Parts: sequence; C-alpha cells; structure tokens
Amino acid sequence: MTTSTTAPVTDPPALPPGLDIRLVVSDMDGSLLDEQGRVPDSFWPVLDELERRGIEFCPASGRQYANLRELFRPHGRDLVCIAENGAYVGQGDVALSADPLPGDEVPGIVGRVRDLTAAGRDVGMVLCGRRAGYVERGDGPFFAHAARHYAWLEQVDDLTAVEDEVLKIAVFDFGSVEDATAPAFADLEPRLRVLVSGQHWLDVMNPDADKGHALRRVQERLGVTAAQTMAFGDYLNDAGLLDAAQWSFAMDNAHPDVRARARDVVPSNARHGVVRTLEALLAATPGADRQAVRG
Repeated sequence: MTTSTTAPVTDPPALPPGLDIRLVVSDMDGSLLDEQGRVPDSFWPVLDELERRGIEFCPASGRQYANLRELFRPHGRDLVCIAENGAYVGQGDVALSADPLPGDEVPGIVGRVRDLTAAGRDVGMVLCGRRAGYVERGDGPFFAHAARHYAWLEQVDDLTAVEDEVLKIAVFDFGSVEDATAPAFADLEPRLRVLVSGQHWLDVMNPDADKGHALRRVQERLGVTAAQTMAFGDYLNDAGLLDAAQWSFAMDNAHPDVRARARDVVPSNARHGVVRTLEALLAATPGADRQAVRG
C-alpha cells in the first residue's frame, strides 16, 4: 500500500486491535533521533515495554555499529543493529552479517573524492572499516560532522593504505550531495551501489548492501515475517527498509519518494513521530505478553 507525496500525517496511525508486531525497525537520523541527534527521553520507557512484550527493537542506520551501540548503551543491553546502511549487522560483539566493499575498488573511489577536492568541491570522506572509521581530512567542521556518526574515528595520511575490511566509503559534501558529487560516481552502478543517504552524504557500497536486505536477514534470524514487522524511515536509504515491512511509516519530514512508498506518514522526528506511533501500537495491544523472539 502506498500513499501520495501529499499524504496527510496520521497521528496516531490507525492500527487494528491485537496487531501482531514482533519486530520494530527504525532509521535514526531524521526518524527516531531528535533535531540534536539524541534519542528522545520518552523513547526509553517505550523500549522497556516493547522488550517486556517480546517485541524486538532494531536500529537501522548509515551510522557506524559502534556509534549505534553507544546511542543505546543507556538501555543496558545490546540490540541487533543494522549499521552502515545495511553493510553490517551486529549484536554485542558478534557480527551477524557483512557485505564489504571489494578491496580493489577502494583506491579508485578515494581518487574520485580527491579529484572533487582538487576541483574546488568542499567534500570529505570516511573510509568505514570493520574496526574504525578513517579520514584524511581532519579540519574541525568536517571532523565534527563525521564524529556524529562514527564513535571510533581515526585520522590517517592515506586512506588507500588502511588495513581493515572496508564496509563502505561515505562522502560528505558541505553543499547538496546530489548536485555535483553524486553524478561523479553514477557510472559505478550497477557494479557498486551509489546511495544518496542524506542531504550531505553519499555512500559507495557493495551492490548487495541495503537496509532492506539486512532487515530480511534479521527477520529470517528471528523467525519474523514482513507482516509482523513495523519500520520507520525518512530518506532514500530507507526505501528498502520500508519495502521489507508490511507496516511501513515515513516521517512527515521524509523525502517525497519515501513518503510515496510508505503505508502511512507519521509526525516528524522533531515531534517524536516514532515514539508516538509505538505508543499507539502498545495501546492497540494492551497487556500482550509473549516470549521475546531474539535469535
């Protein structure tokens, strides 16, 4: 079921009584996180109640896995996390799946970003490794943007000399990434996946890396169906995520293409739309108790 790009916001969405949801998956930036990039305080009691009822919550983000673990550390346990826009899925210290970038592609991608810089484009890049994120550019404004998404971040002289499994290369453009940066990588498809993941971010990834593919792996691991899955997203990197869940919700601040493919549109992240929708879910299934579906 889809809606038009002008679909009205439903607050709360109409949820049938006794809805059997076993897995909730949410994008972070622009969806669950507030405008300061923080988990809303009102989310923690909701998360506790989801856990009590045996409903798994899974963050799904372009952020680094270590960053996601840090965000949810106050909850006191490790969640299954879809990180690096689907290139990595982990829980605790265990990697559940990974779709790394082919190593022989790294020098060429790094070279393209260096060429954009030489041509006057204000860009930087993060080589997203299994152990850490790596940057060549260390000035304050760029490093601050990168550090928001990478808890483990190292500055190096040459990204092509890094010895780590590379999950993706994330390119940051201080202007609109769709204007000049994205076209510079368009010819890499379909050999690689070139994904505009935000107004300023573009990811170059393994062609199989996708939040939707990762979600299907999580569903298979937990024994959960698409009909038992609720998903939230706001940008183009969330399209596959919403497609893999029957109960798909775009945020009111979402990209028009994302709004068009979601089941419903809910309030923006600034109005805590994810939390409000989950509160409606819990209200629609009062007192429901079942064993958690953790794999």
